[in-house]
Amino acid sequence: MKAVVVSTFAPFDQIAVGELPDPVPGKGEVVIDVKAAEVNYPDILVISGQYQMKPPLPFAPGKAAAGIVSAVGEGVTSLAVGDRVSAQVEYGAFAQKLRAPAVNVYRMPDGLDFAKAAALGLVYQTAHFALIERARMQKGDRVLVLGASGGIGVASVQLAKALGAATVVAGVLGEANAEVARRCGADAVIDLGAIDLRDGVREAVRAATDGHGADVVIDPVGGAANAAALRAIAWRGRMVIIGFAAGETPTIKANYLLVKNIEVSGLQWSDYRDRTPDWVRRVQDEIFSLHVAGKLDPVISRRFPLEGFKEGLGLLRDGKAQGKLILEVA
Repeated sequence: MKAVVVSTFAPFDQIAVGELPDPVPGKGEVVIDVKAAEVNYPDILVISGQYQMKPPLPFAPGKAAAGIVSAVGEGVTSLAVGDRVSAQVEYGAFAQKLRAPAVNVYRMPDGLDFAKAAALGLVYQTAHFALIERARMQKGDRVLVLGASGGIGVASVQLAKALGAATVVAGVLGEANAEVARRCGADAVIDLGAIDLRDGVREAVRAATDGHGADVVIDPVGGAANAAALRAIAWRGRMVIIGFAAGETPTIKANYLLVKNIEVSGLQWSDYRDRTPDWVRRVQDEIFSLHVAGKLDPVISRRFPLEGFKEGLGLLRDGKAQGKLILEVA
């Protein structure tokens, strides 16, 4: 089969499309003919060998896909050949065929196209677990989302609004990204490149929330914006750190947590996928239901053929991606 082939860990621009053996499903597994795959920032780290889990070489990267079940392994009764599905995996999605545990494969709603099904995968799962499980968001909360025009940011803005947040404030860089956040439902937008971060974020959040501050902060960015957002948190607020797209891991001042009775936690969503697949399935069902109800609509800014994976990953590396990037594998 055709696939993005990682034979040795290296920067993604040194990797090429090649051939890998067609996968055969084992016990509890299925094989999916991939139609669309979601491009995510962690793929860059996986390809270079900098991710926390290193796949056995050679392998195809890619953590989320949608397609049609073409083979079913022993013991699988929940899926059948011909089912239209999405899947969440550790690697393997940047290929014509994907072998996946059946517990991590989800039937798509009728009428949903494969690109949107792939886009409603990893980032929406991550945003949902960040908001509901880690941050314990309640209806009426005020939510600040950093990196709000990126994949996780867009998903967080849309989900926060769909799940009842009173106010969603989006932190972005530049007017083009601000417009993306507004289209996704953000009530207020902060251009993080146009203000003094230290005090400007706090002032803008307070202005947008009638002086209250942010009950929840979702941070996939890190860097200097993290410390600024920490100052914007309301009493008993909760910050969830998801990643460090800005390239700098922030240092949290513990005394600030004490003075304001606030919490900072982290989220590695793949642990939930591996440890609690039934929980993840319930969340995916809710995400699909919210999409069908018109409350979630992924922003797919670019679509590439499989051979265009380097361009997509380059946009992510350079912080130039808006919403989701999709590989149309078929």
